[in-house]
Amino acid sequence: RGGLRSRRADDVEGETAKLLSEGAVIGWFQGRMEWGPRALGNRSILADPRRADVKNAINRKIKFREPYRPFAPSVQVEHVEDYFQFKGASPYMTFVCRVRDDRKADIPAATHVDGTARIQTVSREHNPGFWRLLDEFRALTGLPVLLNTSFNVKGEPIVCSPDDAVSCFLKTELDYLVLGNHICTR
Repeated sequence: RGGLRSRRADDVEGETAKLLSEGAVIGWFQGRMEWGPRALGNRSILADPRRADVKNAINRKIKFREPYRPFAPSVQVEHVEDYFQFKGASPYMTFVCRVRDDRKADIPAATHVDGTARIQTVSREHNPGFWRLLDEFRALTGLPVLLNTSFNVKGEPIVCSPDDAVSCFLKTELDYLVLGNHICTR
């Protein structure tokens, strides 16, 4: 469709983690759609939270929204206390907490200007594929956190179908679309 190229990935989480660690911004479309207002790792735009400039790039080139809008971090639940002043689980991105002072520099793209973040904790049991992606990213970078925002553009709903994902990918400046076990480029 319209210049889209696709290749099958034998290790989609490992290959995606490598692309993210190299600075790619990725549309991530996996499994069933989440229910509710948040992208929880099945219909997400993902990026490396270590790159402070990625926040502005996503708002300008992909989401087409105001530059002050924050992004959420997704973190492996077993590492949440290492990065955030939070105990327990927040699998539905419903809690805002303070980012630990000693970790703000590690995740500037996912830390709001007031030093807080609306976190999503990811467990192996709840979302094994997304947890594995975070684990692969951690193995490469030492960081069990990814910037996560909903897979949509301003004024549109979160992508629902593969066709929606391809359409959103083609009209934005996402670097890659990961659709199931296929990695797509232009």
